[in-house]
Amino acid sequence: MSKAKRLTSTASGRAAIQFVILIGVLSLFADITYEGARSIVGSYLAVLGATGTIVGLIAGIGEFAGYGIRLFSGILGDRSGRPWRILWVGYGVNLLAVPMLAFAGRWEIAAVLLVLERIGKGIRTPVRDAMLSHAAEIAGRGRAFGLHEALDQIGAVLGPVIVALVLWHTHVYPLAFGVLALPALLALSVLGAAHMVYPDPSRLGAVSAAEKPETSPGLPRGFWLYMAGVALFAAGFVDFTLIAFHLERTGLVARSWIAIAYAIAMGTDALAALALGWAWDRAGSHLLGGTVLFTAMAAPLIFLGGPAGRMIGLLMWGTGMGFQESIMRAILAAQVPSHRRGTAYGVFHTLYGLAWMLGSVLLGKLYDRSIAMMAWSSAGLQIGALLMLTYWQRIGEAS
Repeated sequence: MSKAKRLTSTASGRAAIQFVILIGVLSLFADITYEGARSIVGSYLAVLGATGTIVGLIAGIGEFAGYGIRLFSGILGDRSGRPWRILWVGYGVNLLAVPMLAFAGRWEIAAVLLVLERIGKGIRTPVRDAMLSHAAEIAGRGRAFGLHEALDQIGAVLGPVIVALVLWHTHVYPLAFGVLALPALLALSVLGAAHMVYPDPSRLGAVSAAEKPETSPGLPRGFWLYMAGVALFAAGFVDFTLIAFHLERTGLVARSWIAIAYAIAMGTDALAALALGWAWDRAGSHLLGGTVLFTAMAAPLIFLGGPAGRMIGLLMWGTGMGFQESIMRAILAAQVPSHRRGTAYGVFHTLYGLAWMLGSVLLGKLYDRSIAMMAWSSAGLQIGALLMLTYWQRIGEAS
């Protein structure tokens, strides 16, 4: 390689990493905003007079709307050729709805704002991931998505801590939501900077002739096999809500320590995303099976193990979260041509959310019957995902 080409390659790699970091910082401030709000919104709704049924209904509608809209957002991102406009709408709705909760006054108004926040997140997520995938072609797919997830999770930890400190000192919910206006505005400022510096993120990656629209009009078969494995994994991955419910109900962990347990899991998520992303770019498919098998043992240890087992299981659970948010997204970028990635990430997030919801319902029902049955069913579904992903890998290698 000539000196000029090496310099060009180095500059391209630096630009790609800088873009990933910029989007990561955007996600950090965004997560401080909405994860901070989500940590107290249940108790806030109770203060406003909502019942448990209403709280569950609001949460269900919000998550359904937030995941359902991702498919349409991803398709629009591919067809419109204006991804930044979609990002501005998504982040604007997602972030500005949070500080507006300070002025809700009634649970009905708060409910509308909470659903809007979820919809905003749904609008921007597949388009953002498609943008990251272009930079990942140069920076390394595992490295790029792992770094983004690590920055994202730093915000997920800081947000609830900030809100908790405000409530500890003031006990005023509107003030806690009002404080979150600052990270929301910082996030939008970073979004503006990213838009200005990188007006066309698709130029960060290379598009081969095989990826031209006329030669690859749809999503490849391998993508759907991969999604089958992802759906099984999502269905079997226990939501932390059920973990917290179990710890509270059984009294195995003091109430104040449940939030600490969640923070530990989120910290593990961030570290695992970085480590797995780095390892994926070097080991590739050899890492997949061992990681899925490792995280599959989280539920049996958390729900059936002793104190040490629960802690190990919690670390495994956090590793599973990091795996989903880094490696699973990185793999997808390699499966789909660049001009179809918005659609692909829309499908990915929509099916993932649907599988997670159905799996959560199933595992919740099994928990009421037998905790052991629930824990081993969780592991079984993830092992099923491992078998499907192994089949997907073999089909890919043979083709």
